Amino acid sequence: MAMGRRRAKQEALFVPHRQLRNEGHPFYAALERVLHREGFDAFVEVQCASFYAARMGRPSVAPGIYFRCLMVGYFEGLGSERGIAGRVADSLSLRQFLGLPLSTPPPDHSTLSRTRRLLDLETHGAVFTWILGVLATAGLVKGETVGIDATTLEANAALRSIVRRADGQSYEAFLTELAQASGIATPTREDLARLDRKRSKKGSNAEWRHPHDPDAQITKMKDGQTHLAHKQEHAVDLETGAVLAVTLAGGTAHDTQTLGPTLAAANATL
Repeated sequence: MAMGRRRAKQEALFVPHRQLRNEGHPFYAALERVLHREGFDAFVEVQCASFYAARMGRPSVAPGIYFRCLMVGYFEGLGSERGIAGRVADSLSLRQFLGLPLSTPPPDHSTLSRTRRLLDLETHGAVFTWILGVLATAGLVKGETVGIDATTLEANAALRSIVRRADGQSYEAFLTELAQASGIATPTREDLARLDRKRSKKGSNAEWRHPHDPDAQITKMKDGQTHLAHKQEHAVDLETGAVLAVTLAGGTAHDTQTLGPTLAAANATL
């Protein structure tokens, strides 16, 4: 009798995952109803069809799940694939939004990152424009008053990896030559760092570039540090808050250089 009661208590501590239920977050539930009604998954499947390999390799993530993960990152202010992956893995509501049962793990950050690199800019742009079309149908795009804002974003590229535009010489090799010319036969990293701090007018974008991110520019950030960076600018419908266009330029580009292209992109979208 006592053993039966003890077993009942133990069983009460464990709940099979099939019995777990979640009502879902009201916002994501409403968003999912809109996406389902408008045929979002069928649309992105067509857009991404050309990227599927003829021969099966690593299991892929469905386009609908991938773009929903990007939406989660936007709505929750997550700026990295690692942050998005951690958030969706930790939330029953977001699992429901992605259409994943508890027995299926959500995509990890490496899968999201690889998918983002695989899909080209035009595909992402087509999905962005599709979403704007849904907003316009709902009367959420007016386009009468547009605001332009910009921010500087650090590029995913190390400043120490820049090379000279003229001959491809690395920055470290360049400093080593300067150190040897100043009388240091075998300079250490500390010697190179000390020499670099004393140099004036260093890091010219006209002279240096990053081999894997040539659009990034050497930029002094708001905190005073110098990094390779981009300038991201976006146009927003001030009446409804809908983002109409997003453009990217080098980190040192002035507003007078980027305002025109951003407005042109917004007009093309409208």
